[in-house]
Amino acid sequence: PAWVVLLAWPVLGEKPSGWSLGRLALALLGLVIILKTPDTPWPPPKGLADGLADGLALVAGFFFALSNVLLRKLKSAPVSASVLAMFSGGAVMSALVAALGVSQGLVQPLPAPALAWLLWVLALSVFFMGSNFALQYGAARLRSSTASVIMLSEVVFASVSAIFLGASQMHPKIWIGGSLIVLAAFFSACASDKESL
Repeated sequence: PAWVVLLAWPVLGEKPSGWSLGRLALALLGLVIILKTPDTPWPPPKGLADGLADGLALVAGFFFALSNVLLRKLKSAPVSASVLAMFSGGAVMSALVAALGVSQGLVQPLPAPALAWLLWVLALSVFFMGSNFALQYGAARLRSSTASVIMLSEVVFASVSAIFLGASQMHPKIWIGGSLIVLAAFFSACASDKESL
């Protein structure tokens, strides 16, 4: 979301307002509350692997935000073309990063082909393309500030999913952080269309 606010100003001419920056700060505060643990180093990463992961996350966030800003700028382009471009770019970049990870011994290579995991990959690919289409449709029609705050709600859904799958437990910080993110998304949805970023 911070990248979107920074990129929307020069690319789209959407100057951030105090209200949009306040909503962004509220959502980011919720994100920090959810993700920060006593074991999490703050602010620097512990080692090279953590530093590379953090750097990769920052670069990925930048390019994801850039794609959302460009979707809004190129909203008259056919949705099918933008879906194909975004999906192809994501597939190529992830394949390159995976190949680099395997060559450096950081990632395990794919196991031998088996029907069970190939069906999962196919099903996840279909769901990914559907969600990508929905993202493209929404990002081209929503203000950049609104879309960036709404996207933070994925942290809430990921946390709830992790709890239901048994990978995490419900903590008060998830309730507090999630509430702040949802509140920021609600304020963003209620904002006037005429409000500048």
